[in-house]
Amino acid sequence: MTNPSSPKPNPHIERILTLELVRVTERAAVLAAKLRGRGDEKAADQAAVDAMRRELNRLAIDGTVVIGEGERDQAPMLFIGEKVGNKSGPKVDIAVDPLEGTTLCARDMPGSIAVMAMAEEGTLLHAPDAYMHKIAIGPGHPRGLVSLDASPEDNLNALAKAKGVKVEDLTVLILDRPRHADLIATVRRVGAAVRLITDGDVMGVIFTTMPEKTGIDIYMGIGAAPEGVLAAAALRCVGGQMETRLILDTPEQLERAAKMGISDPNRKYQIEDMASGDVVVAATGVTDGALLSGVRFGNSFIETDTLVYRSATGTVRRISAEHRNFDKFHLG
Repeated sequence: MTNPSSPKPNPHIERILTLELVRVTERAAVLAAKLRGRGDEKAADQAAVDAMRRELNRLAIDGTVVIGEGERDQAPMLFIGEKVGNKSGPKVDIAVDPLEGTTLCARDMPGSIAVMAMAEEGTLLHAPDAYMHKIAIGPGHPRGLVSLDASPEDNLNALAKAKGVKVEDLTVLILDRPRHADLIATVRRVGAAVRLITDGDVMGVIFTTMPEKTGIDIYMGIGAAPEGVLAAAALRCVGGQMETRLILDTPEQLERAAKMGISDPNRKYQIEDMASGDVVVAATGVTDGALLSGVRFGNSFIETDTLVYRSATGTVRRISAEHRNFDKFHLG
């Protein structure tokens, strides 16, 4: 059922959605998957970036990368502000993470994906390359149930009450980083379980929308701001709650954020502040994970597994594809 708060579908975006976006993330995932387990994070990431950029420039869009691989001087391709598409279609914002979980791919560990979001121009937050505090839960709960301003204990108690379970029945997903030592200790002291991930917090946030499949009830912690916007785009399509706050603790970060239009460095962002309008998100598995299978290479075919989310219609499509034309992937 369509979310009543969702915008009217954009007819221009309608024509380029689903298969077109899927092709972009499929190509990136396949090229990255060729380097699974090789231990070379940079090579895998570059392969995904090259493939995604090549496919984006074939789309009938006039796109601007607002979430990319970094600033222009730090990222030769898919940098923030880069123009993509063949300029024959609508103006859109683009957010990309060509290879989320570069370490996971390099080590052939679960959970690496190629992911991107597309939205109407001016509707995705132009987030600087910084960290942000994040908390997220899935759909079906009263608005404001959890908050960055509440303690972990209060948030877990509120969520357990809303779910009709004990705190001991909850599982919290947290990035395995030294900065989270106190948070992990607090969650365990309260009684909830902790699942640690080494990378991949876009998919980590998405996990909260399907706790029956993933076993994850809530996401907490500090992660990268660009991935936060991508995660918010996905939650906007399927429901859920997310609050974030940028961590801008140096003059350089404050200056960069100001240039992107962020006037209040302490602002708390809701999903709608990070992703509004008609949003579409595509994610293709690179390595096997809880929600997506990784790329499979056969003698005469390549298999990919992709999820596509659309905010205007509230739909989630799974596209399992079998590709027999290897030339289109530029495998070399």
